[in-house]
Amino acid sequence: MYEPPKSPFRVPFDGSWKIAKASTEPPDDAPKKKQRDDLLEEQVELLDDLQRRLYAQDTHSLLLVFQAMDAAGKDGTIRAVMQGIDPAGCQVYSFKRPSDEELDHDFLWRTAVRLPERGRIGIFNRSYYEEVLVVRVNPGILESQKIPRPIDSARIFQRRFKSIRDHEEHLAENGTVIVKFFLHVSKDEQRARFLERIEQGEKNWKFESGDIRERGKWDAYQQAYEEALNETSRPWAPWYAVPADSKSYLRLAVAETVVKTLDGLDLKYPTLPAAEIAALADAKKSLLAEDKPKRT
Repeated sequence: MYEPPKSPFRVPFDGSWKIAKASTEPPDDAPKKKQRDDLLEEQVELLDDLQRRLYAQDTHSLLLVFQAMDAAGKDGTIRAVMQGIDPAGCQVYSFKRPSDEELDHDFLWRTAVRLPERGRIGIFNRSYYEEVLVVRVNPGILESQKIPRPIDSARIFQRRFKSIRDHEEHLAENGTVIVKFFLHVSKDEQRARFLERIEQGEKNWKFESGDIRERGKWDAYQQAYEEALNETSRPWAPWYAVPADSKSYLRLAVAETVVKTLDGLDLKYPTLPAAEIAALADAKKSLLAEDKPKRT
C-alpha cells in the first residue's frame, strides 16, 4: 500500500463528498493561464524520469482511471500528460459498449485482462465504473447483460460497489498503484464544447446524437457520480475530482497528481551485486583495450 498524495481535489474516504460543492473552475490561487503550459512541460519531464525508474525497478505498476461526462476532456488530458513518456512503458485502453465476449464474463473481466504489468503505466479511458454510472442511469441496459435472473435492481449496484472495492484493494496489495480522476465539467461548459463540435467540421466526428440524450439525464449522472466516488474512494484507490472547465488547468492538475504519486513510491534504479559490478569493470577494460576504429 502507499500513501496517496494530498490534494484539495482528493475525494474523502468517509463518504462525505458532495458533487454540488465541488468546483468545476480552477481555484483562485491557480497559476495564470500563460504559465500553465510551461509548468505542464516541467511535470511531463519529471514524469518521464519517474516512469523510467518505475520500469527499471519493476515492482509496481500504475493504473490511471479517467471518468467524466462527455466533452470533459479525457482524451486531450491523457494525450497532454503522457506525451513525453516512452511508449514502451505505458498503455492506453478505451472502454465503450461491451462486446458479446465481454458480456459472457463478469463486469470486471474486460478491464482485468488489460491491467498494466509491473513497471508500466496503464491508462483506462472509461472503465468498469461505467457499470455503476451509465448502467445506473440507464438500468434497462441490465436486461441485455447475461447476469443471473431475477435481477435485484435494489441491490445490484451496492454489490458492484463492493466488488470494485475488493478488486482495487486486491490490486493495491499486489503492487498496482491506483489513481482515479473524475474530470468535473459544468453543464454550461459541456454545452459550449458540444456546440464547438457541431460548428467546426473537423470536430464533427466527436459528436454523436446520443450525447444530447445523455445530457438530458445530467442530474441523474451527477447523483450517480457522487455515490460512486463516495463508495469507492479509499486510501488504496483514491478519487480526485479535478475541475475541468479549464483544459489547461485540468491537465496541469492531473500531471502534478501523477508525479506526486510516483514520487511517493521512492523509485530507484536497481543496484547490481558486487560480482556483476566487477564484471562490468572487466568489460570496460576489454572495450578500452580494443583498437579504436578509424573515423571516415
